[in-house]
Amino acid sequence: MKAFFLIENLQKKLPHLGHAISPRNQLPILGNFLLETKKGKIKISATDLEIGVVSTLSANVEKEGEITVPARAFSDLLQNIVGGKMEIGTKDSTLRLKGSKIEANFQTMPPDDYPRIIEEKGEKIGEFNRKDLTKEFQRVVFSASSDTGRANLSGILIKKEGKTFSLVATDGYRLSLRTGFSIKGGGQIPDKILIPSRVIRELLGIKEDSEEIEMFVSKKTSQIIFSMGDTILVGRLIEAEYPTYEKIIPADFSTKLEFMRQDLLSAVKICSVFARETANIIRFSLKKDKFIVSANTPSVGDDMVEVDAKMVGEENEIAFNARYLLDILSFLDDEEMVFEMSGPLSPGVFKIKNDPTFLHLIMPIRVQG
Repeated sequence: MKAFFLIENLQKKLPHLGHAISPRNQLPILGNFLLETKKGKIKISATDLEIGVVSTLSANVEKEGEITVPARAFSDLLQNIVGGKMEIGTKDSTLRLKGSKIEANFQTMPPDDYPRIIEEKGEKIGEFNRKDLTKEFQRVVFSASSDTGRANLSGILIKKEGKTFSLVATDGYRLSLRTGFSIKGGGQIPDKILIPSRVIRELLGIKEDSEEIEMFVSKKTSQIIFSMGDTILVGRLIEAEYPTYEKIIPADFSTKLEFMRQDLLSAVKICSVFARETANIIRFSLKKDKFIVSANTPSVGDDMVEVDAKMVGEENEIAFNARYLLDILSFLDDEEMVFEMSGPLSPGVFKIKNDPTFLHLIMPIRVQG
């Protein structure tokens, strides 16, 4: 192979390509990038067999070919070079990078041993505005479990509900639900798709100029594929039964408070200082016109913060894990919010005022006194 390219164009691709390389791969070939030069493009692929990323960039290709190169060394070198034009080429089993004042040679491995990331794109499910899709996934993805041992809880469920869809994520302690989600421009959409949350997190982190994202599902390979600009992200769908989450969503409540998100976020941050040594427990006391947020560690001290609120119903008390509160209050950008509860041992529900399509549920912590 032989091609010429601009370093800065490749540098933009390296961060998300690197996320698909695991340092604990048992197969040495998976520690490499697959490089291909063809038809005026350089294509770079990376995979750890759970996710895969394929990015292309424009190049002046003089000779087509493919090779694999150690991913970490290749990335580290290129990220430290100031922009400019570079030549990439192979001779026998060596890959050479050459710039105006630099030359580097990499030992390679045969490309035939590299797993093919995409066998087929499958059926197009829909197309989305990047900004809109990012907002929707950000509202739910943090609620998914990071424990891959619980496969069904580590995914984001897309569930068909009549003419629209629901997005659901839960780790067993909290749940995020977005209803009324529309998917346009696609073909026959499955009733349920369970996407690994890692795939969604990678999708949110990819920086591409394109404003549109296309989503495909391959039934043959059981893969979910997102295509945006010059980058394709691939993940393997989770084949597991999702929990019946509807049963834990309260049908009614005895206490309802309206408040401003930033006010409660600030209060939780302040009180979390004194919650660190007591399992991150933060207490809510719901009064007529205010939240009282408090935390207590006997060996350190205690604090409390009042948050202005408008209450309907009974005065009440409940306790939560501070981290869960910080997550929901940080990931949303809407300011006017609602909190509903029925008792100290029942789930607390956060909603966006005047938006019936979203709710976030947190299981309470049982406390003494």
